[in-house]
Amino acid sequence: MTNTENYFKVGTIVNTHGIRGEVKIMAITDFAADRFKKGAELQIDTKQGFVPVKVQASRMHKNMWLVLFEGVTNINEIEKYKTHDIYVIGGAREALGDDEYYYNEIIGCRVIDLEDNDIGVISEIMETGANDVWVVSRDGQSDALIPMIDDVVKNVDVAGKLVTIDALEGLLD
Repeated sequence: MTNTENYFKVGTIVNTHGIRGEVKIMAITDFAADRFKKGAELQIDTKQGFVPVKVQASRMHKNMWLVLFEGVTNINEIEKYKTHDIYVIGGAREALGDDEYYYNEIIGCRVIDLEDNDIGVISEIMETGANDVWVVSRDGQSDALIPMIDDVVKNVDVAGKLVTIDALEGLLD
């Protein structure tokens, strides 16, 4: 693993697919369609450093991205990268609008309510289609599911890693 300070993980090559050199990637990015589109530039993390690759083609298949990189013509050229992580360089990230955040900005944030009571730490983000749901790990309790909607999420301080919510009745039960 190399220094990933200015790199952001977008997925992991979990296997190869077929004999033409396609790989199955489990995406962990909020912009998978953009990350794996034709022409996208990615980095494969290896023990020797990052290996730059460019997407030649991609498609969704059984909740995984099947990706073919430019210059790869068969399974033997890509098999050595199974289980390796895929990154994008920090400058390649798109600017977000108000109330939009990258996963890595939200995961790890402490959550408090309007009275400054500690709720827990955001450990995961689930996409539901309607809105994201933030999974909050709580000490000695089951996880809380916080919908990313204006009625609940009142303030997000990315720099301070702090999220303030209005704990509506029944939300934390």
